[in-house]
Amino acid sequence: MKENSNQMPREEGIDHSLSLMREGYLYVLNRRKSFQSDVFETRLLGKKAICMSGKGAAEVFYDNEKFKRKDAAPNRADETLFGKNGVQALDGREHNHRKKMFMSLMSPEGIQSLTDITMKQWETALNKWEHMDQVLLYEEVKEIMCRTACQWAGVPLEEEVVKEMTKHLAAMFESPAAVGPNHWQGRRARNKVESWIGELVDKVRNGEINPPEDTALHRFAWHRDVEGNLLTADTASVEVINILRPIVAIAIFINFTALALHHNPKEKEKLKSGDNMYAQMFVQEVRRFYPFFPFVAALVKKDFIWNGYKFEEGTLSLLDLYGTNHDPEIWENPDLFSPARFADWEGSPFSFIPQGGGDYLMGHRCAGEWVTLEVMKVSLDFLANRMDYEVPDQDLSYSMVSIPSIPHSKVVLKSVKRKG
Repeated sequence: MKENSNQMPREEGIDHSLSLMREGYLYVLNRRKSFQSDVFETRLLGKKAICMSGKGAAEVFYDNEKFKRKDAAPNRADETLFGKNGVQALDGREHNHRKKMFMSLMSPEGIQSLTDITMKQWETALNKWEHMDQVLLYEEVKEIMCRTACQWAGVPLEEEVVKEMTKHLAAMFESPAAVGPNHWQGRRARNKVESWIGELVDKVRNGEINPPEDTALHRFAWHRDVEGNLLTADTASVEVINILRPIVAIAIFINFTALALHHNPKEKEKLKSGDNMYAQMFVQEVRRFYPFFPFVAALVKKDFIWNGYKFEEGTLSLLDLYGTNHDPEIWENPDLFSPARFADWEGSPFSFIPQGGGDYLMGHRCAGEWVTLEVMKVSLDFLANRMDYEVPDQDLSYSMVSIPSIPHSKVVLKSVKRKG
């Protein structure tokens, strides 16, 4: 290895964890601008950390020879968002084997099944909304997504527990960055759902229930690891939740979809043609423009030098997702909402990374990205073409500090009616 390296730009101070919490999605972006550098060193949780942003940073961050995921996420994220021993924390052969389990669900038939379920759940919700004085979109869509996720995953869901299940799954992604009661609520929610799904895994293995073979509950219950052993019921439970929780989290993107339609009426008019390509461009721009995940974490696997800067083994490193999706070197006028930018987009796996970058199968890019796109397109069609509604005066602003961010009013709709 080349020994000489440059001094990486460094943020002075003992620890900047509080600054990260105060600045949220803009923490890395602000320092990237002040340092005029795509990479800088700081201190988080009492340890040296490296923050990275941009296409080149994403390319090196998703090089499995340079970074690993095991032990990278803070414990509070494992206790709420990810769970223990899930695919996100695996590396190498073990990760590739587990990732194939997830990708086996993403066949054209599997995605079509999900699309059909999503449409039916929207139809059912719309029937209900027509009789409501007002609809709190975020809360209602979380329930749509919970019902959709459980049906697609083969998880039996009794009507009387739908609201509780929705609340628990949402708490997992609403609480990782929270402190105090909200964080502990997320932990308790994960423990309850893991216990429940774990019991279902045991029932599948005991022959007490028999979900369809092409569902997550069935496939994950019978999945064998690289050594040929069945996953523990606890681990299988975590992985089933890794299907359920992200689908419920699409409610955040759907809320921003409604906001984008409201703020961009000319774009809404273009969607009336039913052009699937334009719908795809619109949801991609929602995913690029609005805040979702702020960054992802990894640990340096072994010493290396990149762009003249030394990365030392074991150093926590954060890749700035939001900043990369708003990088003016990649995107023209990144702070303008413009679906047309995706008309000629080449589809780089490192420049557009709302759900991570790199390769789906061999890398750590989110396995559910196709799921997100198709669910969003169905939801967009309902919001733009299949229903009329009023958007009364409300606080539609959203925080760049709160993680995850959603419009403060959660988007209130009134006078909801089915079109035609």
